[in-house]
Amino acid sequence: MNKQLIYGDIGGTKTILQIAELRNGKICEQFTHCYNSSTYATFSDLLRDFLSKIYQVKTMGYPEIGCFSVAGPIVAQQAKITNLFWLIDSADITAEFLIPRVNLINDFESAALAIAVLPPSDLVTLQVGKTHPHQMRVVLGAGTGMGVAWLAWQGDRYIPLSTEAGHMDFAPTSKLQIKLFEVLQNKFGHVSVERLLSGPGLTNIFDFLQMNPSESSGLAPIDLNEDSGAVITTLALKQKHPVAIKSLELFTEIYGAYAGNLALAGLCRNGVYIAGGIAPKIINTLDTGRFMRSFCDKGRFSAMMKEIPVHVITNPNASLLGAKLKMQYLLDI
Repeated sequence: MNKQLIYGDIGGTKTILQIAELRNGKICEQFTHCYNSSTYATFSDLLRDFLSKIYQVKTMGYPEIGCFSVAGPIVAQQAKITNLFWLIDSADITAEFLIPRVNLINDFESAALAIAVLPPSDLVTLQVGKTHPHQMRVVLGAGTGMGVAWLAWQGDRYIPLSTEAGHMDFAPTSKLQIKLFEVLQNKFGHVSVERLLSGPGLTNIFDFLQMNPSESSGLAPIDLNEDSGAVITTLALKQKHPVAIKSLELFTEIYGAYAGNLALAGLCRNGVYIAGGIAPKIINTLDTGRFMRSFCDKGRFSAMMKEIPVHVITNPNASLLGAKLKMQYLLDI
């Protein structure tokens, strides 16, 4: 008898859910729906809406196994979405929705899983480097927040290791970045990488630059919401707003330096993969050389850094694909 499966990618901005059927060992997608996460008070409310939609289609049965990629740390199969007030517990989902088996995984653990099956068309290469089979990899990405996962080779495949490295201390590398750090330290106290490398982080950079007379070119300040990364990107790429352009350039420099730090920390000689929602939208800025100069600027280790392959993942559903792969691994257990 064929099994019904449910899996998805739960993020602070959007949530994508998918129902599928296991037929002869193959997962066959049946129905997908994308939600604005912030319009629902709880994940249960969102999941209930999704299930009501699929139950209207008589050919779809009740899901027996669920796997959800979550933007936040997973502890004892419980998770709090980093940029929402949702609390998600796999046991609660099983009890409330009568899904016998539910598994939660970190969203960047999920994105890391997807790398093994992404075609070349889903990657933009910033540095070809030299591949070293079975050596460490790292996946990082700015979106609503900053996510990071390591990939370590074990047995016959890469095993993802989720982290909260986006909350590491921001390390400024120039006088301008030091000034930016001081402004954010006065505002937040602790200045994590995520305060710079995220949608709200890009907004923090823009606000800093437009209030700095030497950087704002005398332009009238623009009042933005807390997470206006998409607006700033549009201002820079389409309207050629000078402060927005400088914001993207500074964002890119910080991004490259941080990616390089992670590559050093894990000695990731088989690849650095840039995921998240922001990178594909600013790919032309990332590919100007500014990102890679910051990435490789590691003093005595600069030569080694130039040998590390660096790619941008352009597939927006990499974490959803990873959740599907995790589902396959669960079925094989």
